[in-house]
Amino acid sequence: MPALKILFLTQTYPRFDGDTAGPFIRDLARGLAAGGDQVTILTPHAEGVEDRWVEEDVEAISFRYAPKSFEVLGYSRSLNKDEAIRWRAGAVAPLYSLAARRAVKALAREREFDLVQGHWVVPNGLIVNAAGIETPTAVGLHGSDVFLAERRGVRSLVRRALQKTRLVTGCSPELVDRVCSLGFDRSRAHVIPYGVNGEQFHPSPERRGIWRQRLGIPEAAPVGLGVGRMVTKKGFHVLLDVLPEILESFPEVHFVLAGEGDRLAEFESRAAGGSERVHFPGVILRDTLPDLYRAADFFVLPAVHDAQGNVDGLPNVILEAMASGLPVVASGISGIPLAITDTREGFLVREGDASELAAALARVIDNKDSRRVMGQAARKKVEAELNWRAVAGRYHRAYEEAIADTSKSS
Repeated sequence: MPALKILFLTQTYPRFDGDTAGPFIRDLARGLAAGGDQVTILTPHAEGVEDRWVEEDVEAISFRYAPKSFEVLGYSRSLNKDEAIRWRAGAVAPLYSLAARRAVKALAREREFDLVQGHWVVPNGLIVNAAGIETPTAVGLHGSDVFLAERRGVRSLVRRALQKTRLVTGCSPELVDRVCSLGFDRSRAHVIPYGVNGEQFHPSPERRGIWRQRLGIPEAAPVGLGVGRMVTKKGFHVLLDVLPEILESFPEVHFVLAGEGDRLAEFESRAAGGSERVHFPGVILRDTLPDLYRAADFFVLPAVHDAQGNVDGLPNVILEAMASGLPVVASGISGIPLAITDTREGFLVREGDASELAAALARVIDNKDSRRVMGQAARKKVEAELNWRAVAGRYHRAYEEAIADTSKSS
């Protein structure tokens, strides 16, 4: 496959080692670079972000869009709740759009790219297609951006942008279908799951006790782990509905729910009855996250659509758990079935169904041998299909197809 020159526009990108902001964008870029492509990242400036830096053959360039005190967009800071955008971020959004459009246009004039991809259709898919560049453009869908794209007043802007777009990629069939319904040819859209770094996330029995000691969990206790923001779409409220039953039925089991969010205090209060066996360690930086997975015996994420239809595509934490050799109990929605086959790498349950969730948890807790077999299957699937080198190859082929179609139509 010939090497391509690709530009990514993204509002979130890791700022430092261990940063949890957009690691999948960085890992995709590194996977493409490892295959020979030349990838440039364009991302907004923020405190601690350099003007330009290079890591593992991927160049990142930041652009200014507002005074420092108003640099509030991107890097996972713009959402107060999943359902509400901070007014300050909304106020500065037009400045971001204008500056990003200028930065894309300037880079496309300075360098010759084969393709420019805006990650998140809102705002970056809109921006790359408004930049007035001749380079073919692509849009990457990741979850909350689709929810925003469907809002009244935004849909018409998205439709116009899609008319200029050569390629749509998404980590979930649902997300891709929802955007195509706004006016994009489904035959030019590709569903490509995320990948995971199997060298960073992998089983390591000798490190199993690090987080257990920190949290006061006995060495032999079964541990269920959930990682993610404490917001509605992650579905932890469904888990909390069944926890009393599970804790009573299995007196040795512990649960660890890691992350922050607008529902954290509520969840902590609801779990108070089993507080000695339900742990909320807060946000875990990525350099210590692999050891948290190693402390667990299974992973749980009963994801849901929130009241406004917002849903994740394929949560990265599911892939990290699989790479760590954990069976996964999750809802069979959005992009999750791309990673988990029911009864093979874990259990898929109906969205919001507390009874099914309780039954699946009981099965995974009660059978150590089954946990081991499913965890091994999960790790093998990562090694065969869901690693960034394999995923980047699928992106590369999609890019080639889009570029070839552009050449035919010009």
